[in-house]
Amino acid sequence: MRILPRSFSVLAVVGMGFLPALHAAKKPVYRMNFMPPAAKPLPPAPLITDTPQIEPDPYGRSSASLELDGIPKLTRPSDVDFRLRQADEFFAQGKKAYQDGKVDEARRAFNRAIDILLGPKDGQGAREALPEPGLERARLERRLEQMVDDIFHYDLDGLGASDSQDKVAYDKAPLENLLNLSLPVDPELKKKVTEEVRVTASGLPLEEADAVTSYINFFSSDRGRRTIIGGLKRAGRYLPMIQRILGEEGVPQELIFLAQAESGFLPRAVSNKKAVGMWQFVQFRGREYGLNQTAATDDRLDPEKSTRAAARHLHDLYNQFGDWYLAIAAYNCGPYCVEHAIARTGYADFWKLRALGVLPKETTNYVPIIVAMTIMLKNAASYGLDTVVPDPALEWETIKLLAPTHIALIADAADRPLSEIRELNPALLKPVAPAGYELHVPKGARGNVETAFALVPESHRATWRMHRVGHGETLASIAKRYGMPTTSITAVNREVVAPETGEMLIIPAAYQTDQSFLPKTYGASPANVRRGKRPVARTAVARTAVAQHNGAKPVASSGVRSKAKPVAATHTAVRRPAAARQPVAARKPAAKPAVAHRPQGVATAALR
Repeated sequence: MRILPRSFSVLAVVGMGFLPALHAAKKPVYRMNFMPPAAKPLPPAPLITDTPQIEPDPYGRSSASLELDGIPKLTRPSDVDFRLRQADEFFAQGKKAYQDGKVDEARRAFNRAIDILLGPKDGQGAREALPEPGLERARLERRLEQMVDDIFHYDLDGLGASDSQDKVAYDKAPLENLLNLSLPVDPELKKKVTEEVRVTASGLPLEEADAVTSYINFFSSDRGRRTIIGGLKRAGRYLPMIQRILGEEGVPQELIFLAQAESGFLPRAVSNKKAVGMWQFVQFRGREYGLNQTAATDDRLDPEKSTRAAARHLHDLYNQFGDWYLAIAAYNCGPYCVEHAIARTGYADFWKLRALGVLPKETTNYVPIIVAMTIMLKNAASYGLDTVVPDPALEWETIKLLAPTHIALIADAADRPLSEIRELNPALLKPVAPAGYELHVPKGARGNVETAFALVPESHRATWRMHRVGHGETLASIAKRYGMPTTSITAVNREVVAPETGEMLIIPAAYQTDQSFLPKTYGASPANVRRGKRPVARTAVARTAVAQHNGAKPVASSGVRSKAKPVAATHTAVRRPAAARQPVAARKPAAKPAVAHRPQGVATAALR
């Protein structure tokens, strides 16, 4: 047996003998401040005398009967809502990729957005049918048309569909294809038109005539129907504005169909007689009603200004002849022509003058076209035109420019495609709008544009632009995109080093464009120097610096005027242009304005 040390045995005895007593004497006391009070005894439960009736299947009731007060019901989004949301997401991705300069990626995202709106394809490549006609289908078609129009604008700007941005594109006036038609008269249709004229209320007098019925027959055919439907769709862009102006000028609202016949509501329509614009004004008549033309602008192409001028001109013609048919005829061939026809025959009646053949052939068909369109569109359901969905109305705000301004700067500040700014300003013939021009910007973008004007000096608005920083972009990549050193960008942006995504930077870039109409102070173009173009001195002060840049040795100035003749004054240095040396017969005629047709419908915009 192992014997423990003496000290350990003593401690053990003390521990075993005295520890229980010590614990008993110093027992800890815990306060119960956070404990609930003791529960009171419950009263006796009442006796149940009747057996309760239990519903056999309480959970088998329909969910419609389980309504909770104050809690809204959760509704499942429709298939159209889901498709619209998906399409908008892909469209936003495409827009972002376009702004970042990723053209191929933008095209793929735009195509995906259109595919979603058109509907998924089955295994054989056929698309599912659209929803039944109604509100849901109208929402889908409206968003589809709007998205197609937006993609069309981006396509014009940089996806490969446009030519040079300095060219003005014109559209062929559709009226020229209608005035010389010889059309048959349908007897059954004549009875229908006679009844419609009898019951149709119109501010413009309506009459049934063989010529009117024959054009109604034409517009009911496939070819004519395409013409009238295309104009009806485009009319939606300007309808509120035209109705307002016609009302303010006190002329019948039915005169809107003159624009339908003249141009199909194309602001840049041009005829073979050099009449342009939505209301087809020639130069002298346009100036007579305040539509001025300069090297940079043509007010005849402005929808609002030309509508005002057309309404006043028609009002004056009605006051002159006292008959709307004669006023419309005079709008087409001129008031002198109608006056001469009345003087020759003594009849102040259009149909009598038409029968006597004293009016131009185009004019004899012009009035029946207007009357035919009025009858058809006032009875749209009878001709299947009530289902045509017009384009959304264009809405804009106007800014009067204080200095020459490039419209690309406006597009950058408004965060909209450049072609949309062009569409809002069809009267602008140059990419730089002159000082004093009343520029149209998208509704809601005026504040952003004015903010840009506060950052960009007036002397640089014709050449500088702005850039919204995209995801992953650096100052070096932005500078490379615009072909300039990073120091040029940091100098005008307060020494910015690391731009943040979404931030707007001022880009001191210049454009290769015709600036001949600008003041001399706006003619400097540093970008032309970078692109290899030799600058031309506009003042004597700059000649020495320009000569040095072009490779000439500097000449010390002695303060004495040299007697030597300048090189340009010698006969050996003067050369006529090639066109001037050719015989007159060999010179090429001036090129006609380019004709560009805007795509119609979904098929043209779907997938380029």
